Amino acid sequence: MNGWRRKGAVIHAGFEQQEAAVLRGLVSQLEDMLTARAEEAPQDELAELTGIRTGPTESPDDPVLSRLLPDFHRLDPDNPTREDLDSAAAMRSLHEPELLDIKVGVAKIVLDTLPRDGGNVRLTEEQADAWLGALNDVRLALGTALDVTEDMPDELPEDDPRAPHLGVYHWLTWVQETLIQALAG
Repeated sequence: MNGWRRKGAVIHAGFEQQEAAVLRGLVSQLEDMLTARAEEAPQDELAELTGIRTGPTESPDDPVLSRLLPDFHRLDPDNPTREDLDSAAAMRSLHEPELLDIKVGVAKIVLDTLPRDGGNVRLTEEQADAWLGALNDVRLALGTALDVTEDMPDELPEDDPRAPHLGVYHWLTWVQETLIQALAG
């Protein structure tokens, strides 16, 4: 990949077959994880009548999902009150379904616009914004799984099992940065 470029209203880049396979695999895994979480939502008869869906009231146990779906109401970590816990549960229940829809939607746009065997990708600005969202989510997920921190070195020893995945994380960062630059230019 040579990085994203803008030509008029079109943002474009070319992906090698291996790059497309890696990115499609990561985005597909993310989509599956988010879809599974959405399917955990309780059945709500009121939602069928009102059209207002509700989601789970509890934060995800999985650290990756927890990072992608943070609490909507901050709790005092030292002294959460019953009222705060109830507010957090209600906020999650009301807002998580929409957030899941957005995240699954941007993942689908990446999968729909990225050729399976690599090749050229041509995006509208709206599609490019969706790509930014999906790339951000994939980076958050991978960074959480790898326990990436600010003080982590750019490269890990070859015998560290995280080393190849950290390389993918840095590549995703670069893909995201060049897309931001193309959108700004």
